[in-house]
Amino acid sequence: MFGLSGFKEVDVAYVAEIATQGAHLIDVRTEAEVAQGVIDGAIHIPLHLLPLRAADIPQDKPVVIYCRSGARSAQACAFMASKGYNNMHNRMA
Repeated sequence: MFGLSGFKEVDVAYVAEIATQGAHLIDVRTEAEVAQGVIDGAIHIPLHLLPLRAADIPQDKPVVIYCRSGARSAQACAFMASKGYNNMHNRMA
């Protein structure tokens, strides 16, 4: 549910559902984590580079941000919400 944070926390089943509807997937994990595997179609933007690359994230469809545990992706969602993005989803572990 959307809260004061400006983003919605979602599970894997919901991510799979909205991904089929064209949602943008953003991976904020480190290079080492990405080397272990990625979700097809995801855009890799490490969390520390997000302020520099926020404009690369389209606003035309829902955006799901994910990491290994959900902590970094929650930070990323909060940052993006502070920049005016309003259809953000944090993939919880």
